Amino acid sequence: MRYYVVFSFASNAGFGYHFMYLYIPMNKVISIDPKDIPTPRLHGYLLGAVGPRPIAFASTVDKEGRPNLSPFSFFNVFSANPPIMIFSPARRVRNNTTKHTLENALETREVVINVVNYRMVQQMSLASTEYQKGENEFKKAGLTMLKSDIVKPFRVGESPVQFECRVTKIESLGEEGGAGNLIFSEVLRIHIDNTILDKDGAIDQSKIDQVARMGGNWYTRAREGMFEVPKPLSSLGIGVDQIPDSIRFSKVLTGNDLGMLGNIEEIPGSDSVKTFLKEHIEIRAVMSSDDRERIHKKAQEYLAAKDIASAWKVLLAAEIL
Repeated sequence: MRYYVVFSFASNAGFGYHFMYLYIPMNKVISIDPKDIPTPRLHGYLLGAVGPRPIAFASTVDKEGRPNLSPFSFFNVFSANPPIMIFSPARRVRNNTTKHTLENALETREVVINVVNYRMVQQMSLASTEYQKGENEFKKAGLTMLKSDIVKPFRVGESPVQFECRVTKIESLGEEGGAGNLIFSEVLRIHIDNTILDKDGAIDQSKIDQVARMGGNWYTRAREGMFEVPKPLSSLGIGVDQIPDSIRFSKVLTGNDLGMLGNIEEIPGSDSVKTFLKEHIEIRAVMSSDDRERIHKKAQEYLAAKDIASAWKVLLAAEIL
């Protein structure tokens, strides 16, 4: 079936109106019953279609006081009086287990929701790695732990806005893999980095520089557009805490750079570094300068190109030579 749109316009000669017919073919539509497709496929359609989604970087502690930090994009603010935010740690699709964040919220009824901006997005992504219960994602992602005023969970020092919350209700939406668990979080205290405020004391939307999730590996940066962040390894990344201090405390490398470096299964060995140097004459020239800042900037170029292995080899060459 076809339909048409009619556009009319007057002729310059003044002889009345002419009509133009534009035929446009009907779009083909795929109609899906959610019960007829596997949950992973359904999950992909939902996340690919509904976005961009804000990110709740949720900090909790278990009953033993051990910190946990994980991002969730099923999140938003739903009330100002009282101030209520809701985020949803879904049951894992692959094995129907629950997230440590949900378990901690059930045990302690407290959470800190940290806003994610562009300068920390790689570290946030690294923190989503499924480390063992009790592993401190603050340390693995190289993020600063700040003591909260009211609740026990720590705040993320790099976050531009942090909300200390009391969990008022947790509502399970199902018992199967992929089912959400709504965590109702009442805001008790707000911490705002004053560098993101405008002259009137309001949050400047360009300064806060927020990011949001889309489908697959895609994110949006509110002031610039889409960008891609590869998901963390299915195996565990080494984490920022395992990066040598001479690299970790670089004056050049950013938190995002360190987050990418920490998302590698193992640090390249000396043999692979030496082979890399033999194959890249221009890198040997950089090394000969003995200028650590220049060397780190070169590694940063590889990171910008998403070549994490080569970035590591450049950085390690400076340690070996």
